[in-house]
Amino acid sequence: MHYTPKAELDQRIAKLQQGLKENSIDAAVIVQNADLYYFTGTVQRSHLFVPSQGKPLLLVKKSLERAKKESSLENIIGMDSLNEINGALQSYGYGHFNTLGFELDVLPANQYLRYQKLFKPAEIVDMSTLIRSVRMVKSPFELEILRNLAEFHYEIFSFIRNNLRVGLSELEMSAMITGFSRKLGHPGLMRIRGFNQDLFYVHLLSGNNTDPSYFDGSLGGKGVSPAFAQGSYDRMINRNEPVFIDYSHILDGYIMDQTRVFCIGTLPDHLAGAHALAVDILKEMEETARPGVLCSKLYEKAMHMAGNSEYAGHFLGFPEPVTFIGHGVGVELDELPVIAPGFDVPLEEGMVFALEPKFAFSDGAVGLENTYIVTPDGLEKLTVFEEGIIYI
Repeated sequence: MHYTPKAELDQRIAKLQQGLKENSIDAAVIVQNADLYYFTGTVQRSHLFVPSQGKPLLLVKKSLERAKKESSLENIIGMDSLNEINGALQSYGYGHFNTLGFELDVLPANQYLRYQKLFKPAEIVDMSTLIRSVRMVKSPFELEILRNLAEFHYEIFSFIRNNLRVGLSELEMSAMITGFSRKLGHPGLMRIRGFNQDLFYVHLLSGNNTDPSYFDGSLGGKGVSPAFAQGSYDRMINRNEPVFIDYSHILDGYIMDQTRVFCIGTLPDHLAGAHALAVDILKEMEETARPGVLCSKLYEKAMHMAGNSEYAGHFLGFPEPVTFIGHGVGVELDELPVIAPGFDVPLEEGMVFALEPKFAFSDGAVGLENTYIVTPDGLEKLTVFEEGIIYI
């Protein structure tokens, strides 16, 4: 178990404070687990108060003892009730705010209304984009974690290649992958910021299990019931069909994303051809991506290549394609940047994102996904495993 160093937290807080000043926000109040972990090193139930100038204060309801052990912030105190927050802030010299920033993209409405009353007459404003922008460029500390994480992905996909066989159901194979990943230290949970975007970290779809679903991804799957309408079900894995596996391992809170396609036997020509095109699209994006290139330009390049092919109508999902081909990863699966139309943000050294050109047909899904670090010279690929269809 590793703890986030004080110097790392200080650097993150400083970047946030600079953003608060630039946006004329007096202070931030952070409550969501992913953001708490990023700025404090702990997810104990708490409120992190970050003034635009001065030292942050972590007010912990449960568990104070663990928070003090896990976080290297200087000011960590207990708070039994939310009604105590103003008094606690005043005791540290903070009060009389004009504007307070909250994570309004994830904060429940009833909590928002309660904070309005507590901090009246201060104006509550949204700082979710600011927080996500601070997190968008990774530090050397974060990049080291992600590079170490890549080793686990190679082990996982090697395990799949060695254990996939006809006669297993999707659920059985998914359980085998889950068990192996837990032995490697996977926490069993995965954080995603999008509202109502439930997601399991082993997304295994075989053959015609390509139903679209509510999840904002190019492949959905039938799932075990309408209550969880995505992913694997009790369908048996057969010969001569794709087994599409989208997997995310987690190390020290950080997520990596990778997809590969396996087949026991051979694939029909249209699936093999679409997969080959996906590989070509990915290589073209890899060669294009470098600091200064707009995220939207990468998307346009991929759409141009797919749009000029016989598989155009099946790119990024069928019959309901998504409108992105990549996404940032970090302490959440859906971080910035987004490789999508209109996201005219230039790539920057230290960004980490996944690119995922995929095709969906009624009889199977193909394509692949890799996670990359933006370096001064282009992209550093973290997820190294055979990129063609992996025949068994």
